[in-house]
Amino acid sequence: MVLLDNDAFIAQLNKLFEKSRTAGSVRLTVKRFDGIQKPTPREGRPPHPTPTEYLCLVRASHRSKKISTVVHMKDVNKFQQAYWNLLKSNLNGLKKQKKVKTAKPKAQ
Repeated sequence: MVLLDNDAFIAQLNKLFEKSRTAGSVRLTVKRFDGIQKPTPREGRPPHPTPTEYLCLVRASHRSKKISTVVHMKDVNKFQQAYWNLLKSNLNGLKKQKKVKTAKPKAQ
């Protein structure tokens, strides 16, 4: 998984959406991240210090391509605005399509 800065992540996410138009889908996950990348220590060892600032981890995947970024608290508004604009422009597959009615033969 490639860890990118926020602007590069938005650019790569746009490319993933373009690739998914022909086949496949893009999976997005957003979760709270405390910045600790090590597992929790065993009993009797000192615990990890509590974080002063929580971060936001955003991941995206399309087939075997995986990208991720970490958003800091001060950059959340800027990132959300760019992310929202990207989603609005690329989520056109959710428009309701008209169903084609087929004529059923009458039962006799």
